[in-house]
Amino acid sequence: MITYKKALLAAVTSLVLVTMTGCGAVTEKWAYSHEPEKEIIALSDNGKAEYKGEKYTYTKDENFISLKDKSGEEEKLRYVMNGDRMTLYEKSTYYFDGKKDTEGIVGDWKQDNGWSYEFTGDGKFSEENIFFGRYTIDEENNCIRLMYDDPIEDAYLYYTLDGDRLTIDYPWPMVKMGS
Repeated sequence: MITYKKALLAAVTSLVLVTMTGCGAVTEKWAYSHEPEKEIIALSDNGKAEYKGEKYTYTKDENFISLKDKSGEEEKLRYVMNGDRMTLYEKSTYYFDGKKDTEGIVGDWKQDNGWSYEFTGDGKFSEENIFFGRYTIDEENNCIRLMYDDPIEDAYLYYTLDGDRLTIDYPWPMVKMGS
């Protein structure tokens, strides 16, 4: 009888543990550093992810988190780890404001929501017409370095340029939740 009770207790304990952890425990939960209580991305050890409220499967290497939705569409999010902090790069698309008659990123770029960048030919930039500074381009890595006039840390934006469409991978500092 004691052996039966021990076996039953072991089975119940195992069932409780499986129920608590599920088929894939969430191993990473991240929030923007400016909103540390609001989860943005969660990654489970079973290859499932949730990003901004949407469910995905994912793979992760040393540079990218690749999210795949139910229809098979894939989105690659660049990330960089720095200790227990992560910088997550999110894509934003800007459109040239006016007729494109300049080379590269020089000119005014806007989004439908009003966000904007202006890049001049002499290496100056304006972000949202609020933040100003100088920029350099690393063409080999498709990276723009923004060096702000204000005491703000330099930002590195990865980009692709397709005619009058500029897609920027913008860096967002993240904090791990539950740490």
